[in-house]
Amino acid sequence: MQATDEVHSWFGPSLLDTDLEPADNTLPELERLWRGFMTARATIGLVLLLLQGALYGLGQVGNPWLLVVCVGYFISALAVRIGFRPRRLGRTFDRQWVAVIGIDVLVFATLQLLHGSSINYTPLFALPVLLASVLGSLLLAMGTAAGVTLLLLLHAVRLSLQAHVDVTPHFIQAALTGAGSFVIAFLAHQLSIRLAKEERRARRSQSAARIQQQVNDLVIESLSDGILVVDARGTVHAANPAACQLLQSDSQPLHKAPFTLAGEPAWQPLADLTQQSFAYRGTQQADINIQHAGQGPRHIRARTRLTATRGSGAQNLCVVFLQDQREMEARMRTEKLASMGRMSTAVAHEIRNPLSAIVQANALLDEDLSDPRLKQLTRLVQQNARRLERIVEDILDISRVHKRGQAHTLAPETLILDESVARICQDWAQQTQSQALHLALATMAQPVDFAQDHLRRVLVNLLDNARRYASGQADAIQVVTQTSARGQITLAVWSDGPPMEPSVERHLFEPFFSSESRSSGLGLYICRELCERHGAAITFQRTQRLAHGSRIEGNEFFVSLRRPRSTNDNAPSP
Repeated sequence: MQATDEVHSWFGPSLLDTDLEPADNTLPELERLWRGFMTARATIGLVLLLLQGALYGLGQVGNPWLLVVCVGYFISALAVRIGFRPRRLGRTFDRQWVAVIGIDVLVFATLQLLHGSSINYTPLFALPVLLASVLGSLLLAMGTAAGVTLLLLLHAVRLSLQAHVDVTPHFIQAALTGAGSFVIAFLAHQLSIRLAKEERRARRSQSAARIQQQVNDLVIESLSDGILVVDARGTVHAANPAACQLLQSDSQPLHKAPFTLAGEPAWQPLADLTQQSFAYRGTQQADINIQHAGQGPRHIRARTRLTATRGSGAQNLCVVFLQDQREMEARMRTEKLASMGRMSTAVAHEIRNPLSAIVQANALLDEDLSDPRLKQLTRLVQQNARRLERIVEDILDISRVHKRGQAHTLAPETLILDESVARICQDWAQQTQSQALHLALATMAQPVDFAQDHLRRVLVNLLDNARRYASGQADAIQVVTQTSARGQITLAVWSDGPPMEPSVERHLFEPFFSSESRSSGLGLYICRELCERHGAAITFQRTQRLAHGSRIEGNEFFVSLRRPRSTNDNAPSP
């Protein structure tokens, strides 16, 4: 029997039995039962008071003590109902039993005694017997029933001594009432125990279901894949944040469910897929495009599954799983990086030597050529060779960063930020012949922990990236250094380029990720690795800056730099 009462849950019995199980005196079912019995006592007291008052007023009762007993019982029952706290009765005849059940038995016996045989108060003894059976132990219930039986037998004996009539019916009635009291006490106590077990099991099941629901909600909310719950009419009853982000447009955020797929033309492919699932009663999978007006298409892989129907009135629902194709491609790129790390480094080393020979041979060939057409060909070879050199350097830089990160930490290098940034930006502007660069350096010659060549690599990568998408007007690219009120030194590179798609922004610093086919996708990844090596952090956000005579929104990369540590910080702790 014990195994059937336990709640089967993967949370384990300890959580449900200890953390979620209240004390006996605070159970809601105990409070309801206690208040129900106390209300019944007050109601019976009021009925007895009205009855005795009416009989006394009609002159049918000449004993005023009957009215006094009823008034006292009603006041006592009402005081217990209002002033006492709900609690379970003890296992024996304690003070609480005397204050509640004992008063009931005494009052009903007194009424029966004072009225004699004119009115039978025997049915009222069922109330204290039930009260002891439900709120007390079996011993208390049987003791109460025995007390009631004994009082009824004493009343029958009293009648036999006072009157010279046949009192056999009185003894038989007392015996039958006593036997019924014992039966009622036993059955009511067993039913009370059974109901208590059922309510305890129901409460544990509700607690387990509530925890399960909370865990499910948390898991679904944190999933990177979108999940929709759709009915046959195309109404979305539930959607997690990932699904809302995939379905919404950039200009209008998607409100929480419920909403209909037919309400947006861009969702029509998804609505058609769900209708196919209901029509064919099976799983459907397709690659769909969600394209809002004025925006590029969002490539999504959708897969549907129908919920199991239980019962004739159950509604069939379609669960749609949405995967962003860019997310899948990003995972594939990450796995590709892990598997191709060593091989790409080895290949880059092998390419580097013949590439250097090609560059040198092309330079020697260019010196001996005078034909402009041939000169153009050598410049073309030189440009593509430089591009190959950059790709090789990117791949080798990844290997160097990982090796240095695994090695022991070297002594940090210190540089003056404004001087270094001004020099790097001046060299970059001369090489690219860019007229759109504007500098705003305001750290007042404060030093930072960063290697000079690494800062050059990070800043040049950010400037190249800004130049690729900037408009080319004056102040289209801005490099800003500043110190916050808390002393945090930041380097920012801003450009007036168009906003990025959310799926592109999420993977900016991942390796081999690029929105252009001619890019290796390693520039920002290397910037992040170099910044982390020096205790810095690089982030991206859309901000507004003054350019072209007005405030314009653009793309900005922030590098939070670390100040040089003092001698006390570097000294070993005692």
